[in-house]
Amino acid sequence: MDTQIFGIAVMYLLVVLLAIPLGRYIGKVFDYESTWLDKFFDPLDRLIFQLSGIDPRPAMSWQQSLVALLVINGWWLVISMLVLTTMGWMPLNPDGNPSMPFDLAFNTTISFVTNTNLQHYSGESALSYLGQMILMLWQFISAGTGMAIAAVVFKAMKEGLNPSLGNFYSLLVRSCTRILLPLAIVTATILAFEGVPMTFEGKGTMTTVQGETVAVSRGPAAAFVAIKQLGTNGGGFFGVNSSHPLENPTYLTNIVEDVGLFLIPIAMVFALGFMLKRRKLALTIFGVMTLGFLMLVVPAVLSELGGNPALSKLGVTQSVGSMEGKEVRLGPAASAYWAINTTVTSNGSVNAMHDSMTPLTVLTTLLGMMINCFYGGVGVGFLNFYIFIILAVFISGLMVGRTPELLGRKIEANEMKIAMGIALLHPFLILAGTALSSYLYAENPAELAGWLNNPGYHGFSELLYEFTSASANNGSGLEGLGDNTPFWNYATGLVMLLARYLPIIGPVAIAGQLAAKKYIPESEGTLRVDTGTFGILIFAVILIIASLSFFPALTLGPLAEYFSLYRS
Repeated sequence: MDTQIFGIAVMYLLVVLLAIPLGRYIGKVFDYESTWLDKFFDPLDRLIFQLSGIDPRPAMSWQQSLVALLVINGWWLVISMLVLTTMGWMPLNPDGNPSMPFDLAFNTTISFVTNTNLQHYSGESALSYLGQMILMLWQFISAGTGMAIAAVVFKAMKEGLNPSLGNFYSLLVRSCTRILLPLAIVTATILAFEGVPMTFEGKGTMTTVQGETVAVSRGPAAAFVAIKQLGTNGGGFFGVNSSHPLENPTYLTNIVEDVGLFLIPIAMVFALGFMLKRRKLALTIFGVMTLGFLMLVVPAVLSELGGNPALSKLGVTQSVGSMEGKEVRLGPAASAYWAINTTVTSNGSVNAMHDSMTPLTVLTTLLGMMINCFYGGVGVGFLNFYIFIILAVFISGLMVGRTPELLGRKIEANEMKIAMGIALLHPFLILAGTALSSYLYAENPAELAGWLNNPGYHGFSELLYEFTSASANNGSGLEGLGDNTPFWNYATGLVMLLARYLPIIGPVAIAGQLAAKKYIPESEGTLRVDTGTFGILIFAVILIIASLSFFPALTLGPLAEYFSLYRS
């Protein structure tokens, strides 16, 4: 047990040590300061803009940035649909995998374009190598989109009159070429040397211990896995994701993938501090996020190390903890740690079966996605946190009888309406979707028997988890749910669309409107947002909104299962 805890501590410490210099580098990239990688990527950037016919130099308004984001994402959606529905007869398909039906292609396309990577299919049997590679491209672009639009908000928060918001196209390309691509190359190289496949050949053959010959799927997995982790994308190259021995073969690859999982989300917080020249603000935000993260990860790890009481009553020894659904080479502690990392960062990759986790761990993974701002996805994690900053500033202003101000600009009714609308959208999508699916199942249990393998409390958790994962742009699932049906493909597809773009539009609109307002220099009466007191207020706002929104549903699912399992 001590060794497992030590491994977790090392992984987290490594992330923080890497995130600080990476955050400084990201800040330089977004502020167009010179870096040593410019000589390699300046020609590539120029080539991209020459081929696209886009001028990356003019500054864009927040409205223009949003239009550019939505139009580009719309084109990606169309291209992906064309590839996925025709890949059965296109090249790079050595295993002869068929094209996707329309409803599954619709769900998969939206899933990857929105940085969700919810997968209602098994990658090695449902996709050709061309299909895998087109999805891998979207993993770069969707992550770059989140980082670029976060950079627009960072620039809008700068002090002074009418700060420049930059050029979205330029920020998008720089995010992909100067940040994501170098990190992905390094990560993929390590994974390939550790045994993750990187080939375009078809299935290989191997002989088992029993002497039987079996066909083993492979492909360009190392490159795919690298960007799925770094971009908080999360889609697995193989069906069982990073619990597959060819996707995550050793404890070293587990460390590399786990570190990559939330390296950039943390680095983006430090990048904010460097860009605004407010490091105390970055530390305050990081402190709130870390406190929330620890409150989720500690009970999850302890719960998995404690084992399953139902097995204990049967006399089954669980000396290393609950091992159901977990890989022996990783253990329960590292599996629980990954489960929390992947759900607080909207990554969604898994190295264990979440459906087999203890109820308390399922509860904490759900809370990580429901809160959706403790680190969060690359770029969009901060945008979600930004909404809570706006709410906390407004509440604190009411408490002291002052006009709410954020970094020298007044927060008024229009900004508050947008913030409250975005804050309520997430629970609405989750709870409305869960209520609808619960009603349909209750009304047609025989016809919809394939939906749930685990009726009762755990079955409700599976329904709740699926819509929570879709709304959080996460992509993980309690895989006891039979989700590859038209209902689940279209319903979660719609939720992913709304939950991706509206929470981007809202914060960008708020930041853009605030940037256009008169700048008021700080005085002794100004509410400081870089103090521990304000950090506690933000945390309280997050806790209150999450409790009021989600605890009734959690009571019907994982909490009810917990008390039924642990009762005497």
